[in-house]
Amino acid sequence: MRRYIILTMSAVMMAVTAAAQVGDYRSEVAIGVNGGYVMSSVGFNPNIPQKMLGGMTTGLSVRYTCEKYFNSICALVGEVNYTQTGWREDILTAEDMPVINQYTGQPEEYERCLTYIQVPMMARMGWGRERKGFQFFFQLGPQVGMFLSEKSKSNFDFNLRNVNDRIGAQRDAAQEYLPIERKFDYGIVGGLGLEYSHPKVGHFIIEGRYYYGLGDIYNNSKRDYFGRSNIGNIVVKLTYLFDIVKSNNPKIK
Repeated sequence: MRRYIILTMSAVMMAVTAAAQVGDYRSEVAIGVNGGYVMSSVGFNPNIPQKMLGGMTTGLSVRYTCEKYFNSICALVGEVNYTQTGWREDILTAEDMPVINQYTGQPEEYERCLTYIQVPMMARMGWGRERKGFQFFFQLGPQVGMFLSEKSKSNFDFNLRNVNDRIGAQRDAAQEYLPIERKFDYGIVGGLGLEYSHPKVGHFIIEGRYYYGLGDIYNNSKRDYFGRSNIGNIVVKLTYLFDIVKSNNPKIK
């Protein structure tokens, strides 16, 4: 799976590079801000049943548009984002029923919010209008992240959890007490979106994006508890950009 994603990303980057060599010249720079909603989980092995954890993301964006190759508008996009990610456990019995804590009488709930500075760097291919109108686009590239902080939330005392009804890795609950061991995260991010541009106002963008982490938040040697613990995000994002450098190209519409 990881090899397939890396090969796909490399193919897109090569396509943008090729377009830059033979396409219709552009040299435009736009900067702006972005914000959105993040739905996160962590791919644990052994498996930990989960629901998506909601969080926010906000940051700065920059885009360099370099070429138009046939009908494809080629650009490079970079961001620096403050992002909330993490996981929410779905604590179940063997019969797929919620585990009830014997002391509180409530279904046991646990979540952990992880805060990162994330830096995606993507190659973008767009189709449509550049100056005024709509443009559909696809973008893909690597993303790195640096862990800042974590915050856990539960409705039970860890030492008084219902061990008897929990199953699998939830019974040991290592993910509920281990601190984050690997501060640096990396992976592949890609998305689809729609942009509306106006020459006097700027660029308004709505996008759906998916991030697949290639790194782990916990150590993964044979002596460690988890063999895998990679982050996955689904992001719905709004971005506003304004032009700071425009090309004097009469073909741009």
